[in-house]
Amino acid sequence: MTAMFPYGPEPRGSEPPEDHRRRENPSADGRTAASGTGRAATLRDLDPAKVTALVEDATAAPSMHNAQPWRFRFLRGDRALLLYSDLARAMPRADPTTRGLHLGCGAALFNLRVAAAHAGWAAATELLPDPAEPRLLAVVRLDGPDPTGAGTEEDLAPLYPAIRRRRTSRHPFTDEVIAPALKDTLCAAALLEGARLLFPDAWHIHTLLELVRDAEGRDAMDEALSQELGHWTRVGAGAADKTGDGVPQDAFGPRRLYGRAPVRDFAGRHPVPGRAAARFEDAPQLAVLGTQGDRPRDWLLAGQAMERVLLQATLDGLATSLTSQALDWPELRWTVRDPQSAMGFVQMVLRLGYGPAGPGAPRRPVREVLDISG
Repeated sequence: MTAMFPYGPEPRGSEPPEDHRRRENPSADGRTAASGTGRAATLRDLDPAKVTALVEDATAAPSMHNAQPWRFRFLRGDRALLLYSDLARAMPRADPTTRGLHLGCGAALFNLRVAAAHAGWAAATELLPDPAEPRLLAVVRLDGPDPTGAGTEEDLAPLYPAIRRRRTSRHPFTDEVIAPALKDTLCAAALLEGARLLFPDAWHIHTLLELVRDAEGRDAMDEALSQELGHWTRVGAGAADKTGDGVPQDAFGPRRLYGRAPVRDFAGRHPVPGRAAARFEDAPQLAVLGTQGDRPRDWLLAGQAMERVLLQATLDGLATSLTSQALDWPELRWTVRDPQSAMGFVQMVLRLGYGPAGPGAPRRPVREVLDISG
């Protein structure tokens, strides 16, 4: 029986198939304020083409193993876009709490906000609006467009060009040091979304790298985890297809010959013919993103902050990748945190530097993730 919610029935595809292969500073209740009340916006202003374009930008976000675990539903009468988690794309072994899934959906939500600001729409965002339906992660109500720009999150629009340029790079970075001023800019970006970004000292980076090495060993010994990773890995025929999901072999990057950079090897135990080997950086530049709490709302805030940092870093000429190996093991995750910091819970470790941006990952067609009602 299909459950009914205040915003209508849940979207198609929210049940697992039989074959399971702010920026106005975020408030405590998870809302993003927006003015613009009373502006007339006809339904024609939000035609399917415009809604599709917004969602297409949203789905350019990163997600764990590029699973793209989101669904969107647009309610014409309410001028509202609903973001749902797609639990059919959850990873029970690697992400049993769905923390990583929420981070990816939070990143998609932030892209949606950026795209709306770029298009001149005022957007009011509410996180987890229905306690009875945890899969409904956010509602974004659009009001506009308004030629004056009133009510839009104006500081987000400049980030828009980075949505398509952002890539996950699993290539070596140079030894060029990121300037302190640029680090400050990235830390400020995280704060704007209710999270904190810290650049660890050398001793803490050493600890992080040891924890990643520990996690890599555990991953290699866990058969269920290897099978789950293999499901989201595309090698051989079909790997070059730019539609779909998962991590294709051209996004693996070279095999690590030397160096300590924490880069997940999606090839696992299976060598890829013709894959090059390279020396990675010995002193990787890492940043730790965290929140005060560790609940679904915090994960969504962290996902938005993560994407804001990634987009800002892309605009500033940095290559980026995400490192979650040590965070996937609860007994290791607690030791990732710097005990001298005020950060409560680490949500992601970012690797930043100067180097190749990496190829674009495949994306599911918007028609697979968007329903339009009314």
